[in-house]
Amino acid sequence: MKFRIALVASVLLTSTVGFAQTNDTLEKIRSSGVITMGHRDSSIPFSYITRSVGEPIGFAIDICKEVINAVKAELKLPNLTVKYQPVTSQNRVPLVQNGTVDIECGSTTNSVARQQQVAFSPNYIMVGVSAAVKKNSGINTFADLNGKTISTTTGTTSIPLLRAYKRADNVQVNEVLGKDHSDSFLLLAADRVSAFIMDDILLAGQIAASQAPGDYKILPEALRQEPYGIMLRKDDPKFKTLVDATVSGLMKSNAINQMYAKWFTSPIPPRNVNLNFPMSDATQELYRNPSDKGI
Repeated sequence: MKFRIALVASVLLTSTVGFAQTNDTLEKIRSSGVITMGHRDSSIPFSYITRSVGEPIGFAIDICKEVINAVKAELKLPNLTVKYQPVTSQNRVPLVQNGTVDIECGSTTNSVARQQQVAFSPNYIMVGVSAAVKKNSGINTFADLNGKTISTTTGTTSIPLLRAYKRADNVQVNEVLGKDHSDSFLLLAADRVSAFIMDDILLAGQIAASQAPGDYKILPEALRQEPYGIMLRKDDPKFKTLVDATVSGLMKSNAINQMYAKWFTSPIPPRNVNLNFPMSDATQELYRNPSDKGI
């Protein structure tokens, strides 16, 4: 019996030590020689895959590559291996928590609720939650969605926002959930739904990548303004300090303005369409005063 108790205690201690090590991200990266970047497959223009490029590209990816360069310099590992791990709206938080992903570079809203589970870099853009519809639909406001079927993506903040709007304004809609943003947009393209509810710039990205961009419009209303940030594990002050310094440095040096222009006001893959999405006053304020404050 004493041997069994000692064995159990040893296993528990080993598990605890292993978990603690995952919370020291820099040490984890140093010992493995690998940093794992979580990315999205269809979050245009933040984090997405194209047929012509074998690895993820986008605005968030470019920011995370600067973080990775800082990690290489900090650990003196110029040949550090970068592993790309696809994540979804549903699994992105757990994969950061359990150490599978070291930094999540997608299109993730920095919310107070999520901050109970993970940490965030300084916010790098402010977006508005809106709706994409077809121009010939006759839908011009959220109120026009009453009685319609809409799509949104599983695991996103758009779902509770839409439900709160329905309760407050007595709007009745049916919801169809897509597994990712591309899936949700295809429901609109195929006329299976009347609108796709999501962050405005993600809507613009899906429209730009579609077969007929001129068929769609984004409603001028917004359910809420939300900040995006890079996710990392909680309670890891060394890694967060490095991430914060890197992202804030991009903002203070104005380097992030050039990165923004590359993805939002210039032609982008895969169709070389310009999103024509100028930087908002809210995003400019984020760059003047970097903060990881959530909503």
